[in-house]
Amino acid sequence: MEKTTYIAVIPCPGFSHLVPILELSKRLIHYHPHFHITCIIPTHGSPPTTSTAYLQTLPPNIDTIFLPPVTTDDTWQLSDPVVQINLVLTKSLPSLHNALRDLNSKTPFSALVADVFAIEALDFAKELSTLSFVYFASPAMTLSLLLHMPKLDEMISGEFRDQSEPILIPGCVPLHGRDLPDPVQERSSQAYEQFLQLGKRLYNVDGILLNSFMEMEEGPIKALTQEGGGNSNTSTNNPPVYPVGPITYNGSKQEDLECLRWLDKQPSKSVLYVSFGSGGTLSQHQINELALGLELSEKKFLWVLRAPSNIASSAYLGSKNEDPLEFLPQGFLERTKEQGLVVPSWAPQIPILSHSSVGGFLSHCGWNSTLESVQKGVPFISWPLFAEQRMTAVMISEDLKVGVRPEVDENGIVVRDEIAKVIKCLMEDEEGEEIKKRMKGLKDAAVNAVKDDGSSTKALLEVALKWTNFSGV
Repeated sequence: MEKTTYIAVIPCPGFSHLVPILELSKRLIHYHPHFHITCIIPTHGSPPTTSTAYLQTLPPNIDTIFLPPVTTDDTWQLSDPVVQINLVLTKSLPSLHNALRDLNSKTPFSALVADVFAIEALDFAKELSTLSFVYFASPAMTLSLLLHMPKLDEMISGEFRDQSEPILIPGCVPLHGRDLPDPVQERSSQAYEQFLQLGKRLYNVDGILLNSFMEMEEGPIKALTQEGGGNSNTSTNNPPVYPVGPITYNGSKQEDLECLRWLDKQPSKSVLYVSFGSGGTLSQHQINELALGLELSEKKFLWVLRAPSNIASSAYLGSKNEDPLEFLPQGFLERTKEQGLVVPSWAPQIPILSHSSVGGFLSHCGWNSTLESVQKGVPFISWPLFAEQRMTAVMISEDLKVGVRPEVDENGIVVRDEIAKVIKCLMEDEEGEEIKKRMKGLKDAAVNAVKDDGSSTKALLEVALKWTNFSGV
């Protein structure tokens, strides 16, 4: 019988960060039952019911510990999500330190694995004589940007969004500065400085577990894993990068929900699924235009609607207690009752993407949603809102060409005519048929990557062997 290997994992606050790191843990234990994993969870307020319900499904060799909730002031929710996350993590460090020391004194850890935005937790690895690994739950192209960010900061003057020439990141399709993540958009901001420092800190870890796969992001992954990492800063090699994705949550068994019953009645591939993830919100103006664009397209739709906000990420770590349906244009529900269904706040995404009647996904391009849609072979209308989502939208529409991206007007609004146009393009035009063919090939590649002999499974086994054989630093 193999000796037990103990690992601690530290996610960021938020369901969308908790699930990927625990799904990684489950996959690791599937192949290595002698691993025992403790997940130490920073919190802001009481854990949401979605998180507690999910944790009850974990296997017995994954333990979870909730750290004491931290308090924040009234301005906290107005901050960039990266700043929000960093504040919760920083305030949680003393209690995290105590928990790690207590656990390590009984059963020494072979590795600490932290979400990239919980990287401060890895400062304790040396004290505990253990390895430090980052779990990167975003695209390889975002990781390439982070590692290249110190060089870009020196090379480029002025704001990135104002650059006339595309930004060149190792291994990636050229990007306009305006499509870089939110923290990069204002150099004087706290978020920019945190993003820059994060890029520098990544060079100090023992390895990075990347939730992507070679066949989806071949360019950036090759740049990250080749000698020197493809980084123009030739004095520093990248840390070892292990592409272990796609890692997603298949969801629990769903009860008899209205939205699934409604999908059962619709023709094959006829429905556009519309959702902006667990944290994305639209303004009232944009909700009106989206509603009228869906109606104008005359295509069937299933829309998961959240109450409006002028802050695109306002629901990321909290939500309003309002009925979203009250914010739809007058008469919209009555006029479209045969065309579509609007679901307030939440719907079971995996069963919806898996359904035979769903033929497209109007998505905010969050990485979890992107990987889930790829695994189910559902092509995109890319509608990014915040964080690295614009970079992912570029990958989807310009690099992989498995989706279309609507244009925004001078006020940053996607108007109803543009919405109807891209819906028809995806759902009925010849271009849409070509997109669907490419998505079918990407789906097959995603399936193959996580088979027993797949590229991502081999990368995970390589890491597991390193942890199993680790004897202290």
